[in-house]
Amino acid sequence: MTKTLYVGNLPWATTPEDLAEFFSSHGQVVSSRIIKDKGTNRSRGFGFIEVADEDAEKIITAVDGKEYNGRALTVNEAKVREQ
Repeated sequence: MTKTLYVGNLPWATTPEDLAEFFSSHGQVVSSRIIKDKGTNRSRGFGFIEVADEDAEKIITAVDGKEYNGRALTVNEAKVREQ
């Protein structure tokens, strides 16, 4: 099984590949995505990574508040989106 983690305060130039590479040193990353503005196609400064269940808490503890390319990341378990 997997869990989805929210990653906030990302530098604008971050790619999904950059995100997966950064987090893979802390656990198994299944997928990653950066959320983009529909009008401009620019990053909105946050994204999501899907990780193995057993690695989720370890990754949150290791990376939340840590600096990535000059910005302190916010990492927590993603909340289910309300319809």
